[in-house]
Amino acid sequence: MTTQAEKMIRTFLAIDIPKEIKDSMEKIQYRLRNSLKEGMIRWTKPGSVHLTLKFFGSISDRDIEHIDKLLKGSVKGFKPFALSAEKVGVFPNARQPRVLWLGITSGDNALAALQKKIEDDLHGIGFPREERPFRPHLTLGRTKAHRGIEGLSAVLDEFKDFNAGGFQAQGITLYRSDLRPGGPLYTKLGYFSLEG
Repeated sequence: MTTQAEKMIRTFLAIDIPKEIKDSMEKIQYRLRNSLKEGMIRWTKPGSVHLTLKFFGSISDRDIEHIDKLLKGSVKGFKPFALSAEKVGVFPNARQPRVLWLGITSGDNALAALQKKIEDDLHGIGFPREERPFRPHLTLGRTKAHRGIEGLSAVLDEFKDFNAGGFQAQGITLYRSDLRPGGPLYTKLGYFSLEG
């Protein structure tokens, strides 16, 4: 429990994305911009993209200390694993699009296992479980109007086999997120290496 005097910090847990994948995201965003009606999507800056495992919202310093201690144990037994960034999709669907994304897959299900372990461990110390199923993705953009976008279905079909490349997940990072007019500012609060 937090007291009113405690400063609240907007926090999330994520896997960092290498520059090569971010560069591929920028290229696919450019191609998508040319295929979709201008002004319908707020495009994400690839430089600030992470693979989010858990969004905490605003929590206290004390909560962050508990999370830090917990995660050191949660990642034990997990070795680095391969991930692929592929396929363009949309949440929840093309008729009512909200988020345009690049999917993340893990051939051996290591990502799903890690996320479930973290979710279970955090639930054990009082953090509520995420109600929606975990669907790993990198956000390409968010729609400005939650209605159909002309040409979106054709774009999703065109880029369903798009592959931005693969990378190794080496660890997870706890981030502070400060919302600013020019975009969020992310500060690392902790790093938890996957060492097996």
